[in-house]
Formats: sequence, structure tokens, C-alpha cells
Amino acid sequence: MPKVSIERIEEDVLALARFGLQEAGRGVFRQGFSKADMAARKWLGDTFESLGMTHRMDGAGNVIGRFGPDDKPAILIGSHVDSVPAGGIFDGVLGVAAGLEVVRTFQDAGITPDFPIEVIGTSEEEGRFGGMLGAQAMTGHLTREWLDTAADEHGYALKDAMSEAGLDALEALHAYRRPEEIKAFLELHVEQGPVLDAEKLTIGIVEGISGVFKWNCRLIGKADHAGTAPMDMRSDAFMGMADFAHEIQRIIDEEGTEKSRITIGHVALKPGFPHTVPGEADFTIVGRDLDEDIMRGLANACRRVLSSIARKHKLKFEYEEMSWLKPAYCDEGIVSLIEKKTKELGYSYKVMPSGAGHDVQFFCEHTRAGLIFVPSVNGVSHAPDEWTHWSDIERGTQLLLECVMELACEKVVA
Repeated sequence: MPKVSIERIEEDVLALARFGLQEAGRGVFRQGFSKADMAARKWLGDTFESLGMTHRMDGAGNVIGRFGPDDKPAILIGSHVDSVPAGGIFDGVLGVAAGLEVVRTFQDAGITPDFPIEVIGTSEEEGRFGGMLGAQAMTGHLTREWLDTAADEHGYALKDAMSEAGLDALEALHAYRRPEEIKAFLELHVEQGPVLDAEKLTIGIVEGISGVFKWNCRLIGKADHAGTAPMDMRSDAFMGMADFAHEIQRIIDEEGTEKSRITIGHVALKPGFPHTVPGEADFTIVGRDLDEDIMRGLANACRRVLSSIARKHKLKFEYEEMSWLKPAYCDEGIVSLIEKKTKELGYSYKVMPSGAGHDVQFFCEHTRAGLIFVPSVNGVSHAPDEWTHWSDIERGTQLLLECVMELACEKVVA
């Protein structure tokens, strides 16, 4: 079996890291459709050119390089090129660099695949404008209304950002790939969590992407003087929210599983003065699980508990469901293939869910899709000190190569 070159992978990862890299300790700033992001996409197109691959940028900004025959469905190897502000060098980029190495390894071994291989640097995965634009475009999950109205946290419109980058936002609607054009989609990604590193495992075989619901919540009481209002006569909104926070583990124990997550991620107290009892607490609740029925159970329990707490503290409880994304399950056949190849290579592994969203989730209902994790040191990601050992990257890319070879070659490659 041909072997991947970790030296070439490292060279590509570090080459992409240069786009948007700040001074030491500040990380990578390569948000979707920024100048750094578009420069990275040009680098990727030039690299496809140097490898003799046909290549193009579609209307959504996805950069696509193709190796192999033109008349058969393709095995897509994809991940994203954009980063969060102050991000690390591996998030997304690893999957693109690994895809390049798969093609190089085929070429070095003189192997022409029976089915084409496409390496894709997807666009705007990190959600600057509220979605995963590139993957959504390819799988038909975009609407004109969303493209017309999407904006970042500063109110900068997606269509204006794309225009400044030389793209027409409405052309993203032409990036759709019909299912019959695709044989499979594979993504290699750093775990972005601590499980593999803590358990000293080499590979995570992802069974599915957790569903997510997000609420904006409000507990409304009465602002009062912190010195004169007796403790038993207050309508303290913060105390209500704090009581709910203490109930989260019980809710998961009763309604959830070991894969369940409930998080209060943002809190604002009003009026927000040290000597005033908070009259209002605004906060978010984000719940996750791999089973949509369990998600509903978690959501219902959160609503019941918050209503009960509100009565106890003489508060009014309001909430708005901002989003509900159902779980996405990887293809059982692809999961089995990854597990078989992992065992053949002798790597330690576990089958696990992904709590974070990835491009692959939009392909799960569109084609046969799978996701491979390699460890993140101490679970760190979306931060300048994100790190994955090169030896783990080498193993993950070798696993990806062997899965692609089985899918792309009709004869077994020795």
C-alpha cells in the first residue's frame, strides 16, 4: 500500500497558515470572504494546477480540484479553508491538506483511480454569516431569501462581502451537486475536543453529528435596591437563572444520555449595576444530542424546569427558539469501511459522535458520507494554541488514503 508523506502535509498546512496569521500568540484571522480567505483559495487553485488537476471555484466560493475520469461520480474529500478570528492552523485546513496528499500519493504510485477524486476547500464553514455556505450550496440547502438577508454580527451583508471578493451571492444557488454526481464524501478533521487525547486514542470514527437547538431566554423580575430589599421579598432574575444552571445535570441524567449537552453560553443582567438586584436575566440555552427524540425531551424538561423556577422566584419566563438542527448520521457503510481500515492499520480508535458541526453534516442525507477525527492536544481548538501532533496527522491521512483507494479503485491496491 502506498504511504503518505507527512513532510508534504506539514508543508501544505503551514503554507495555508500564512494566510491571515498574526504575530506570535494571536492566531489566524481568515474569516469567510476576507482578503486572507480569498488569497488562501487562490493558493489552493494554484496547487491544484501544479498537480495537473482540473479545477474551478464555484458560485459559493468552494475551490474544487478533480483527479481522474470525467464521466463517473466522484469521491469528494473536503473541509473548509476559512477560520474563526484568532483560530488555529489545523481546523478545516487539515482536511484540505490531507486531500491534496491523497492525490499526490496516487500520482507517486502511478495509480489512476477508476472513480474521480475531488478535493474541495469549502467556503464560509465557520458561520461568519450564520451558516455553512459552501456545503449548504453543494447540497441544495440555500435559498435566495437567506442569501439576500444573511449578515455578520456587525451587520455586514453576505452579498456585499461576496461582491467585494469578486463573487455574486446569487451564483451560489448554481453550486448544487446532484447526488448522482457524488459517490461519497469524506472529511478528515481535528477532534476539537479532549476525548481522543485523554483516552490516548489515535482515531475517532464519527457515527453522526449531534443535533442542536438554541434558545434565547428571559427571566423577568423586579429591579430593587441591593441594600434595602429583604432577601425573601425579592424577584431576583439572576437567582432564577442560577437555580436553573444547577438543574442542568439533573435534566441530562433524567432525560438525556452521555452524548447530551446543555450549555448556558451567554448571559446579560439588567440593569447590571452592582448595587441593584437584577430585574432581568437574558441568556442562551444550547442543547445537543445525537437522537432528535432525546433533544425534544431535553428541551421540554428545560421549559418545565424554568417555568417552575420562575414561579418560585416570582418571575416571568419567556423564550424564543432561534434554531433547531436535527442530528445528521454518517453512512453506516462508510463508518464500517473506516473501522475496517483502522483495524487493518492497527490504530486505536473509538466510534463517537461529533458535538461540533462540520461540512459533512450537510452531505449525510445527500450521499454516503463519513468523518474521521484525529486528536486535539488537550482538546484545544478555535484558539491560537490549537495543536495536533504530526504523527497523528500522518496516521489519519494514511487512513483517509486507504478508504479513498477502496472507494475509488475497482481493483485492490497492494
